[in-house]
Amino acid sequence: MGCCDAPGLMPIEDAMDKMLSRITPIKTTLSLPLEQAIGHVLANDVRSPIFVPPFDNSAMDGYAIRIQDLNKSTTLPLHGKSFAGQPFEGEWPEGTCIRIMTGAKIPHGCDAVIMQENTQVTDNGILFNQTDVKPQNNIRPTGDDISQGDIVLEKGARLTPRDIPMIASLGISHVDVLRKPKVAFFSTGDELKPLGTPLEEGQIYDSNRYGIKPLIESFGCEAIDLGIIPDCVETLKATFEKAQDVADVVVTSGGVSVGEADYTKDILEELGEIGFWKLAIKPGKPFAFGALESAWFCGLPGNPVSAMLTMYVLVQPMLAKLAGHTQWTAPESIPAITKTAFKKSPGRTDYQRGIYNLENGQFTVETTGNQSSGAFRSMSLANCFVVLERERGRVEVGETVQIQLFNHTLY
Repeated sequence: MGCCDAPGLMPIEDAMDKMLSRITPIKTTLSLPLEQAIGHVLANDVRSPIFVPPFDNSAMDGYAIRIQDLNKSTTLPLHGKSFAGQPFEGEWPEGTCIRIMTGAKIPHGCDAVIMQENTQVTDNGILFNQTDVKPQNNIRPTGDDISQGDIVLEKGARLTPRDIPMIASLGISHVDVLRKPKVAFFSTGDELKPLGTPLEEGQIYDSNRYGIKPLIESFGCEAIDLGIIPDCVETLKATFEKAQDVADVVVTSGGVSVGEADYTKDILEELGEIGFWKLAIKPGKPFAFGALESAWFCGLPGNPVSAMLTMYVLVQPMLAKLAGHTQWTAPESIPAITKTAFKKSPGRTDYQRGIYNLENGQFTVETTGNQSSGAFRSMSLANCFVVLERERGRVEVGETVQIQLFNHTLY
């Protein structure tokens, strides 16, 4: 059975194109103190107002010299010191050296620094065991890292813990960023119970919200948890109306299947419109996308693995575009050799949970076991998705498959 034998199921590639073609980035900008900007997307390029380093400085603890002095004598009297924040000042007589520490400003006239391990302190001064010295040895020149006016981060970059100290080194205290998208989310279903309460017959704990919230936040968005909503048309409709008032995107878990109590799809059609519903993906077929009056809508399946998978694969790139994160890239596919068989029937792109290893330069992968969309332990054990093409059937040991290593949002 091929993809065309699964009527009504949209290929995941088409669904992604339809979603992204409708999304436009948020335009609202904020000027934030640097310490509050982590995770935000830059609204403008960050240009350096200074050179980094702002002056020639020593790369070593040692002695500042003039090479011509060392050529005349291997022993030079010590004349002064240059420490970080306390540079040498005054006249520097010929035929002498300056004690210097790492990061300290290079004295005027110095053309090399000799590391202290290559010297010896004597009664007559500093004896230099290294005599073959090249100009600028152990000197970090002005602007060696960043020149004044350089673009150090481009508009559309999402600020990471690696970026913040670099910006701080430029003396920049505030940055212009885009407002983070607000994502309201809730779970639906009479069978769901909050943590810390006893389960009654036929009930389960709501685990999806505990996976959805950290994903939203790791995607660089603001998460608004609206809790568990029962299978009641009036309550569900009121929750949708509240959610679209406070958020840019509304994400639901459950209620988009074909059960008698799955009201989400009907309410969405009343309050907005459905862009698509039902994808040729496994797990996650009932995923829905559409628009309310003032917010986008993503309806996740209720099964835990399906909910997390569709958040990761489908909602993540949509939120990245909404956030203006132009440097976001989809997870890279890598070929791997299977060490276990993978069950599959043609018709849907299958994202199975796997464990990869690198053996002698070759990626290998094995299944985490139970691939049921309700078996979340397989997700907890995994470190990659094994992406099996729509047309593909069962995979035997030794075959080549494509894997996607989890990005930072799942770690």
